[in-house]
Amino acid sequence: MVQRARIAIAVIGLAALTACGDSTGAGGTATAPTQGASPVASVSASADPTPQVIEVSPVPPPSVAKTQRRVQIYSGPSDVPVPASPDRGQGSSVVQLRATDQADIGTYVADGQGRTLYRFDKDSARPPKATCAGDCAKTWPPLLISSPGRIYPDGVDPQLVGYVERADGTCQVTIGGWPVYRFAKDLAPGDIRGQGVGGTWFAVAPTGEKTKPLPEVVAVPTPTTR
Repeated sequence: MVQRARIAIAVIGLAALTACGDSTGAGGTATAPTQGASPVASVSASADPTPQVIEVSPVPPPSVAKTQRRVQIYSGPSDVPVPASPDRGQGSSVVQLRATDQADIGTYVADGQGRTLYRFDKDSARPPKATCAGDCAKTWPPLLISSPGRIYPDGVDPQLVGYVERADGTCQVTIGGWPVYRFAKDLAPGDIRGQGVGGTWFAVAPTGEKTKPLPEVVAVPTPTTR
């Protein structure tokens, strides 16, 4: 009886070892847990790994990339909300520029409110000169920066940003040397109604170049019924 009991205990122990031990793979040899170790604790530890901590580097605040007299041009967008500054005809004390993608014309620059900025072929970039004044400036209001002032470009090389003094003494923002304007008939952010007007007005690219013209719409004649 004692001999049979010992055999039964041995068989039970072998079955437990096969069920809870670590296997080396198919056809491998099971390894018994070390003395005092709990197989249940070992399985629990492998099922609940320690969470990994991913460190995120902080984004550095924008710094002054260049200065033109009393106007500072920064290295990127403002890191704090920019309050709307009243424009009393001399421009705003803070101007934002944002590169924006558009399927038809490519990447262009908009102001902080998302309004498209344009350049005029009759102006010049070397040296910067604005020629749109009077009634022209009512339809195409120049983007003005007051002095002192700050310009925050986003997606635009700050070294390409500056301003030119207009005939009335105001300071107009330039990109790549080209004075930039809004269009009075653009009513909502993203409007590009001024694109190609007169063959001389085009949304300005982040480099100061013209964006490509809008694709031509080919009218397909409608067949008449008899």
